Amino acid sequence: MAKKTGKKKTRKRASRQTILAIDIGGSRVKFMTDTERTKRAFVSGPDLSAKAMVRKIKALTKDWSYDVVSIGYPGPVVNNRPLSEPHNLGRGWAGFNFEKAFGRPTKIINDALMQGLGSYQGGRMLFLGLGTGLGSAMIVEGILEPMELAHLPYRDGRTFEQWVGAAALKRVGKKKWQRAVDDVLKRLLAALEPDYVMLGGGNADKIEKLPRKVRRGDNANAFEGGFRLWKKRAFRQPGARR
Repeated sequence: MAKKTGKKKTRKRASRQTILAIDIGGSRVKFMTDTERTKRAFVSGPDLSAKAMVRKIKALTKDWSYDVVSIGYPGPVVNNRPLSEPHNLGRGWAGFNFEKAFGRPTKIINDALMQGLGSYQGGRMLFLGLGTGLGSAMIVEGILEPMELAHLPYRDGRTFEQWVGAAALKRVGKKKWQRAVDDVLKRLLAALEPDYVMLGGGNADKIEKLPRKVRRGDNANAFEGGFRLWKKRAFRQPGARR
């Protein structure tokens, strides 16, 4: 009987796969595995291409071992590849085959959706990322819904992102920026009717008083979302079969 139990344990260990999660931001690219749990990063910026990003990550993870990859990309994703070039990075991202570049099974989703997935606490959740731009996603009863609210018109000829992104904070100051964020939150709560809003991104901690139904998330949840993509949970992307 003891011999049989030992075989089961061996099979279980053999089936364990290590996940590398990559969070691509306008200022930095951050990454970690679900076994090491040590974050590494490098500066991104307007000249970074997809090919250069992969090359840098491979160089910085030579001492790591991983089996599969998750990527949070700052833009729309279709058929596991970026649909368009990002606003705050270089060229060469649209249609890039990350699975071929890494030589490992790879899942890529919108970066806001990945952080939202790691922040999800059930029900209808709207995730908003207050960073370089404005990331957005919804998860409704486990169904992942990427969104592109950032570039919708909002006020005075400017978009939501142009009022609540990092450039707006610098342009108008914290007090006016905070009022704009509060107004955007009220409008999106009324329009989308989520059970709660999860705020992430580098500027989420600048919100001094959170409105009702709004919670502050942890930016490390982006990695958790990347790990959850490969784990058997009740999450489905649009169009996926049950």
